[in-house]
Amino acid sequence: MQLVIVESPAKAKTIEKYLGPGFKVLASYGHVRDLPPKDGSVRPDEDFAMDWEVYSDKRNREQVKAISDAAKKSDRLILATDPDREGEAISWHVLDLLKKRKALPADVQRVTFNAITKAAVTGAMEKPRELDQDLIDAYLARRALDYLFGFTLSPVLWRKLPGAKSAGRVQSVALKLIVDREREIEAFRADEYWSVVAKMEQDGTAFDARLVRFDGEKLEKLTLGNEGSAMAAKKAVEDGRFTVEEVETKPLKRHPSPPFTTSTLQQEAARKLGFSASHTMRCAQSLYEAGAITYMRTDGVQMDGSAISAARRAIADRYDGHYLPEKPRMYSSKAKNAQEAHEAIRPTDFSRDRAGSGDEGKLYSLIYKRAMASQMAAANLERTTVTLRDPTGRHELRATGQVVKFPGFFAVYQEGFDDKDTDDEDGLLPAMAKGDSPAKNGVDATQHFTQPPPRFAEASLVKRLEELGIGRPSTYASTIQTLRDRDYVRMEKNRFFAEDSGRLLTAFLERFFPRYVAYDFTAGMEDELDEVSGGREEWKTLLSQFWKDFKPKADEVMEQMPSEVTKALDVYLEDYLFPAREDGHNPRWCPVCAENGREGGELHLRGGRFGAFIGCENYPECNFRRRFGQPGADDGSDDAVMGEDPESGLPVERKTGRFGPYVQLGEGKEAKRASIPKDLDDFDLEWALKLLALPRIVGAHPETGLEIEAAIGRYGPYLRHDGKYAKLQGTRDVFDVGMNRAVDLLAQAAAQRGGGRQKAEPIKTLGKHPTSEAEMKVMPGRYGPYVTDGTTNATIPKDMKPEDVTEAQAIELIDARIAKGPAKKKGRKKAPAKKKAPAKKKPATKKKPAAKKTAAKKDAD
Repeated sequence: MQLVIVESPAKAKTIEKYLGPGFKVLASYGHVRDLPPKDGSVRPDEDFAMDWEVYSDKRNREQVKAISDAAKKSDRLILATDPDREGEAISWHVLDLLKKRKALPADVQRVTFNAITKAAVTGAMEKPRELDQDLIDAYLARRALDYLFGFTLSPVLWRKLPGAKSAGRVQSVALKLIVDREREIEAFRADEYWSVVAKMEQDGTAFDARLVRFDGEKLEKLTLGNEGSAMAAKKAVEDGRFTVEEVETKPLKRHPSPPFTTSTLQQEAARKLGFSASHTMRCAQSLYEAGAITYMRTDGVQMDGSAISAARRAIADRYDGHYLPEKPRMYSSKAKNAQEAHEAIRPTDFSRDRAGSGDEGKLYSLIYKRAMASQMAAANLERTTVTLRDPTGRHELRATGQVVKFPGFFAVYQEGFDDKDTDDEDGLLPAMAKGDSPAKNGVDATQHFTQPPPRFAEASLVKRLEELGIGRPSTYASTIQTLRDRDYVRMEKNRFFAEDSGRLLTAFLERFFPRYVAYDFTAGMEDELDEVSGGREEWKTLLSQFWKDFKPKADEVMEQMPSEVTKALDVYLEDYLFPAREDGHNPRWCPVCAENGREGGELHLRGGRFGAFIGCENYPECNFRRRFGQPGADDGSDDAVMGEDPESGLPVERKTGRFGPYVQLGEGKEAKRASIPKDLDDFDLEWALKLLALPRIVGAHPETGLEIEAAIGRYGPYLRHDGKYAKLQGTRDVFDVGMNRAVDLLAQAAAQRGGGRQKAEPIKTLGKHPTSEAEMKVMPGRYGPYVTDGTTNATIPKDMKPEDVTEAQAIELIDARIAKGPAKKKGRKKAPAKKKAPAKKKPATKKKPAAKKTAAKKDAD
């Protein structure tokens, strides 16, 4: 028997079908072991010796045993894990584990394939190779480096920085990018500018002409900086008669982009489909395992010659000859790492323009169109620029238009863009010639303000990380997810906002570990890891160079008192936390001390049980506090009066408590309080009064006549009716939701709960589970949708649509739930067992020698 090892059960099932009898294909379920999450797993003093531990979950232990048992009965072991660094590492782990268990067959080979098709798999079996030690060394270096960084730095954070959870080599730099962008936005000062546009028409076609020269001066973006100059320019255009002086037409060519890499797929799926990086990779994994696409972790942009031929045939079948270039298009990448040897992400069969359903189907369509478009003819466009002047020649208008003469690859695909500037979008122009005087239907002068750089979306963050050479595209999804899981960032309208904890962590690292969060250092480390994977650098030398500088620095910071660290951060963040005041007061001036005539009263950064805050040096006499994330606030601080309630005349105060900021109406036990939600950027007195007035009565339910309430609770905004609840999306919905929408949401929530005593209908029925042989179903549940085989229920992740769950995903979810073991039942504690009456003592008897010998033998065994 020949034993083949792959990563996933879905992949194993497909490959075993291709190979036929004589082969047994088993899945490792990814990595079979890892470094134990404790000190000493990597020992720099012992030449970077590393301890590996088999994952402790039941499924993994059982699978490792199954692989070991099968290996003992096999004549040949074929390691067929993924064709990248991680795949090579999984094969190495399996090989090393079988060696230690003395279960290794005499014949061991490594095969790789870029697609799970019969031709690719059988072809790979005919060309086995040895394990690539350079790739394994690169994996060992990266794993040890990340371990040493995290397990050395995280304890420093826990002891010296309140609220910090962890730090990572790439994670911390990705966070710094988000925080740096936040700082740019805060430092930005908007400039006013105006544009003057004439609404013109010729031969029944309307078009816009922008004023580009006024009174003989060329207009730059900020030239018209106030209303007065804009109105003067507008009047000049209104009074003037403009004639076409010049018509310039230029041909343009747009060439298609190469097929997707891991990074560009994540970016485009975020822009066009709204997918997170992690969801994109999950869908791509399913498509790959189904044999629909090639391997999805790659930096390469080239396609195999046979794939190019297939793509050209598909283009010829669908379009006329003009859409197919004479020669195939060839692409190359400047990436230096070993994954460049892989193909770009493409369909395995260009005659198949659809695969999968739901989100997988959408992603496949994107991959298919991009790959096909990459081999199509360029798009031919024509750009026309028309210049119009008044008789004096001192005022000039310009109109631009763009016409697609031949769509070429546009017929299939156009790449998306982040934060596209729409000011210069081109429209269609009428035919015009020198001397024409188009009709003028009006003139608009419009006020604008320069905009700060946009916050990162997931696509633009991935793009920036790749541009800087930080991390690897295959790790971006997990890196970004870690930032969200640690609450260092939050997402609002698909943009990253830095949380207070993320800002403080970044400041700490910049102050005490500046080298290790520098973009060039992290990118340089990636280059060195690539040198290892290419066999040009020794991995232990790389680790040694890193450790000799990093460890002493970490020890130095660990020796400092937490108060010393806080004091250093207080100075480092002074410009941010205490900016200059317009009233001339000391930026650290405490308003409460000043009001009470108390001496001193300077504000400083403090560390507390629930994180960092700004407090007064006169504590405990002065209890003034301000959140870390409210730089420069005084009268608008959390301890400030926002205004007065017009009905009661009581003051409305903004404060900070143990669970964050809140507003308060009145004093003492009778005071009303309401937490301030994070999704209100424009929070003011009006919003405070609205929150304090909750719950809001939407109206009487048309069927029951009972009231429907809208309010905000511990778990966010909600609707309540007759003891039943329905979630609302945001704070504003609490005040905007109407009766029709409220009734609809309550009905949807009731349906999700299973409709009372009615048996819930499955959302989707799948195939049989390979272990239990029971039919799997996707079901609605009280706490969200889940997948079940009748015995085991597994919750479906929030970012996965229940109707799109595949059979492979269902198996994976159920197996993962089984591995966790049975859920702990909550309920009454069992009464302590009654103590048995002490047994009557029997007379002592001398032990037989044989029994003693048996016990000794047992201990020796």
